[in-house]
Amino acid sequence: MAKHITIIQGHPDAGARHFGHALADEYAKGAEDGGHAVKRIEVARLDFPLLRTKEDFEQGAPAEPIKQAQDAIMWADHLAVIYPLWHGTMPALLKAFFEQVFRPGFAFEYDEAGRFPKKRLRGRTARLVVTMGMPAFAYRWLFFAHGVKAFERSILGFCGIGPVKSTLIGNIEGMNEKQRMEWLDEVRGLGVLGK
Repeated sequence: MAKHITIIQGHPDAGARHFGHALADEYAKGAEDGGHAVKRIEVARLDFPLLRTKEDFEQGAPAEPIKQAQDAIMWADHLAVIYPLWHGTMPALLKAFFEQVFRPGFAFEYDEAGRFPKKRLRGRTARLVVTMGMPAFAYRWLFFAHGVKAFERSILGFCGIGPVKSTLIGNIEGMNEKQRMEWLDEVRGLGVLGK
C-alpha cells in the first residue's frame, strides 16, 4: 500500500554533504520506486529560533518554516528521520527543531489537569536512521541506545507516533566504500517498503 512519507534530514551542517545526506537520498529514491509519495525536510536549511520559555512553547506562534514542517508531518503516514549521533543523542539543532514543531495543539493536546495529554499524531509510524562513530553494537548494548530510546519514547511516542523502528549505523569513519554501498542499498530497500 502506497504511503505518504516525510523524510527529515537532521544533520546540522548545511555547508557540506555527509553520509546521512546520501542515506536520505537513497531512502527517497527507494520510496519513490516503491510508489510512495515523498516530502523532505532539511533541518539545517531552516531558519527558526530556539525556544526559551514555557510560554513561548505553549502559546507562541511558530515561524513559517516550522509551520511548513508541521504540514509535511501532518501529511505523512510515515516519518524517516536521519541524523548523526552527537554526545549519545541527536544534534542540538535537531532537538530544537522537534521542540518547535511538536508543540501543544499540533503534536499533543492538554486535557484535564493531572491527565496525560491527548496524542495528536496517532496513526503514523517512524524509522530512525542514526549514524555514529562508535560500533553500533556498543551503543546499543553498552549504552543501551539511551538517546535513541529517549527520542522514540519521550518525543515520538509521547505524541502517538508508533511503532518506531531504528537502524543504527556504526563505525562511519572506518567504513570502506563497499560497506557504505551496502548500507545505502539497505536504506533504499527500507524506502521501497515504506518502513
